[in-house]
Amino acid sequence: MATKLKEAKETILSEWLAERHHGEYADARRFDEIGYLQCKLILKPDRFTSAHVFKEFAGLVRQAAEPFGIGFHHTPKSHQRPEVREVLFLDTGDYHLYNNAFIVRRRIAYEDGFPVGDPEIVFKYRSADMAAAASLDVRPRIAGKYKIKFKLEVMPRADRIGSLRRLVSHNVEFGLSQAPVAQRLAMATLGRMTLADLRHLFPPLERIGCDGPETVAMVNQTVVEELLQDICILDFGHDVAATANLGLWRSRGDHHAFVGEFAFQIRFTGPSAVSHKGLRNVERFFVELQHVAADWLALSTTKTGAVYRLKGNPPQAHE
Repeated sequence: MATKLKEAKETILSEWLAERHHGEYADARRFDEIGYLQCKLILKPDRFTSAHVFKEFAGLVRQAAEPFGIGFHHTPKSHQRPEVREVLFLDTGDYHLYNNAFIVRRRIAYEDGFPVGDPEIVFKYRSADMAAAASLDVRPRIAGKYKIKFKLEVMPRADRIGSLRRLVSHNVEFGLSQAPVAQRLAMATLGRMTLADLRHLFPPLERIGCDGPETVAMVNQTVVEELLQDICILDFGHDVAATANLGLWRSRGDHHAFVGEFAFQIRFTGPSAVSHKGLRNVERFFVELQHVAADWLALSTTKTGAVYRLKGNPPQAHE
């Protein structure tokens, strides 16, 4: 969905957040409600030549924030080294998940070169269709703990700087230790896994037909190394604030950088709990930053899309 910016009491973001689709899942639980607003700019990878780039882009963020009186505050992490995480995506060889708007990924945090903590599994449905995203029950078939995140993601249009378009992302995430033993072992070792294994974990995948091999493996055989740096807290006023970060994705081994991202995320208890004035400041800042950082922008992809396109033969994206 794309639309022109307008000066009005009702902002584009508030209009999108006000879009509700009520209903119940099969067990009579009410549809999940949007609880996050995330704004993203996808960045050209060739800009990322050293750690100094994170400070350079932070300067552009401050420059875009100042005209609107938006607070820019450093965080303790903004003075530390970037965090390192390993990310990999799982799909069939013919991209049956991604072609149907689903994403499955595994992420592991690293400290001092060693993996730490429980690997995180994320299952995601992403579309511009709010009704379709709300009606999809993403709860996994596990006995352990999980967390649902229903997000409104906002990016520039693919053909125009200074614009807004949306994706709606309905996610569930859980630690790998919470999964059943069979799927846990397959995801931990990247052993032989099939679409049937993922269907067992994620019931929405049962609707996907497969006209080829059902073997599931790393997308493009690529392990992504993610460098992530908090650069500031943005205070938009009216109790609306967010931590902004800058990330770089590159392939592990040859360190080939293929996509960067600037993002900030606002969390709330319900769409009606967010101030319209705060959302107006979010819009103004996000549009201004697109102009200030125009030479950095890569408008026609997402981070996930960049991974899927690393070796050509692009899938049918729903992003």
